Amino acid sequence: MTEPRRKILVTSALPYANGPIHLGHLVEYIQTDIWVRFQKMQGNQCWYVCADDTHGTPIMLRAEKEGITPEALIARVWAEHKADFDGFLVGFDNYYSTNSAETRHYADDIYTKLRTAGLIEVRAIEQYYDPVKEMFLPDRFIKGTCPKCKAPDQYGDACEVCGTTYQPTELIEPYSAVSGATPVRRESDHHFFTLGRCADFLKEWIRPPQVQPEAANKLSEWLDAGLSDWDISRDAPYFGFEIPGSPGKYYYVWLDAPIGYMGSFRNLCDREGLEFDAFWDKGQAASAGTELYHFIGKDILYFHALFWPAELESAGYRTPTAVFAHGFLTVNGQKMSKSRGTFITASSFREHLNPEWLRYYFAAKLGAGIEDIDLNLEDFVARVNADLIGKYVNIASRAAGFLTKRFEGKLANVLSSDGDSHIDPVLTQLVHRRHDIERAFEAREYGRALREVMAGADEVNAYVDSKKPWEMAKQEGREAELQQVCSVLINCFRLLTLYLKPVLPKLAGDVEAFLAIDPLTWEDATRLLPEGHTIRPYQHLMTRVDPKSIEALVAANTQNMAPTTDSHSQARHPERQQHESQANIEPIGETIDYDTFAKVDLRIARIAKAEYVEGADKLLRLTLDLGGESRNVFAGIRSAYEPSQLEGRLTVMVANLAPRKMKFGLSEGMVLAAGPGGKDLFILSPDSGAEPGMRVK
Repeated sequence: MTEPRRKILVTSALPYANGPIHLGHLVEYIQTDIWVRFQKMQGNQCWYVCADDTHGTPIMLRAEKEGITPEALIARVWAEHKADFDGFLVGFDNYYSTNSAETRHYADDIYTKLRTAGLIEVRAIEQYYDPVKEMFLPDRFIKGTCPKCKAPDQYGDACEVCGTTYQPTELIEPYSAVSGATPVRRESDHHFFTLGRCADFLKEWIRPPQVQPEAANKLSEWLDAGLSDWDISRDAPYFGFEIPGSPGKYYYVWLDAPIGYMGSFRNLCDREGLEFDAFWDKGQAASAGTELYHFIGKDILYFHALFWPAELESAGYRTPTAVFAHGFLTVNGQKMSKSRGTFITASSFREHLNPEWLRYYFAAKLGAGIEDIDLNLEDFVARVNADLIGKYVNIASRAAGFLTKRFEGKLANVLSSDGDSHIDPVLTQLVHRRHDIERAFEAREYGRALREVMAGADEVNAYVDSKKPWEMAKQEGREAELQQVCSVLINCFRLLTLYLKPVLPKLAGDVEAFLAIDPLTWEDATRLLPEGHTIRPYQHLMTRVDPKSIEALVAANTQNMAPTTDSHSQARHPERQQHESQANIEPIGETIDYDTFAKVDLRIARIAKAEYVEGADKLLRLTLDLGGESRNVFAGIRSAYEPSQLEGRLTVMVANLAPRKMKFGLSEGMVLAAGPGGKDLFILSPDSGAEPGMRVK
């Protein structure tokens, strides 16, 4: 057996063990799995590892709420996640947990090496402390009244009404979102990774091909703004790993989460007899020529392209060959919504629809960039039915019956004695598409790859229509021609299956069984099925998507979003948790009369420019065109939108709101948005026909 051409380790970001896998998550795992399957078909040694991200305050509090241990919670969620990944054919070589001895070992090792290198500083900071729960409170577990606009029930880092950012200690009448108690200020020693000292290394590292060009631009902005020291510790009680030599201090979840990649691979190595250091030790990885790739969402680029390589480099480990970021998923053009039934879990999708349909649809939309992709449910039905059934599966169904009934399933010779120069042109062209498809898969340009595949399928179907085998079957003396035409079609179908196999592995397995062939590899694209090869009787390989199944899926995921009658429930059981967006509808507040409302001047505005605000985590600076007049507005919508998503869009603003001076500049109005906050925040967008400056009546 020949040595593999490449030795590759691949990871996807670790899903948080605090909620179900949903379709937004699956964009990443399907994207990664397709690339891994392609690499394995190429004959490369490619290992794909992942794990549940299991540590942190949210895990501890949820387990407490359910009356179970954190270990019991993460074990249950692990099983749920693994079932979903298996259902969507995500073929991990190892799916593990960050709450493992292996991850603890490498977390301690990296921390100790950073401390030895003088990159860890311990200093006292003042935090809010919950005297009832006897715990320090992260910002998202503190609520109170905004010190600027006086909006109640705002979180400890920023106001979701006016967009102002602040320290938790600036809140008016703060209270714990865990117990409802009034927190007190206490000092605590925390451990900081002095990230800024790694800036020179990072400036060289954050360049293509380590990251995508658009990611490099964003990372450069962060570097130019200066890197703050990173607080990598949390106080007890906390579910995680205790820091060596620091009783009561634990690694912050983002410190040990990426180290979970190492822990999962170490576990695989011990099981399979692989060489861990050949992939992770800086010197050995260089000499062995191994490769390391991380697939992540663009929202965690900061952690994976700044913190993570800085940690690895400083601790003597190899850095990633590349970090591939992708965009978010929208459904029907909007963010996923529980009230609209488009916040769809993986398990629910599997109950109603074939997971390979989603794999194909996502692949058809995915490129190598970080743009968001949209799951349009009507387009989903049309594309799957047209491409997979109408173009692809239809080829086999149109040829196999004739071969089985008239020729005992045996194929004719499609090769002349002179070589492939006499192969039918449709088969020759399909063979030659291999290289473009191969390059597209390697570059993660799956949409381009599938366009090539379907263009080939169109040519094959045109060949069927021109040859008309159903007419040949009615005419005497054309049996040999009929057998050869159908044999060409079966060979074409086999090639199309090979090209689709990274995307549709189960369907490809069913085709391999139908064709009575060994599992297809990429080298098989250079071979054809020989004369006399016998296929099995054809059975339906895939059904069409029934639009009624889509309706049932949406109905099953639609939730009643009426507010709770318990005004204290949110304080006791916060729903705002890491990696999971929870929808919530605010109760209707105090009423106003019509005359008061009539004073509000609502105007259509075009967003001429949108940009980040240095030093503000929640704000975007919008330049609004009111039809000849320009306004500068600070909007607290950064968690929901990238600036590039907003420029050129129409929205609605309060035009007669008194200007308000903020520390970032003067805000001259307010844009209107709806939603509970975070990623579930939607600016109002007028219908077509609206013009900047128009009054909203």
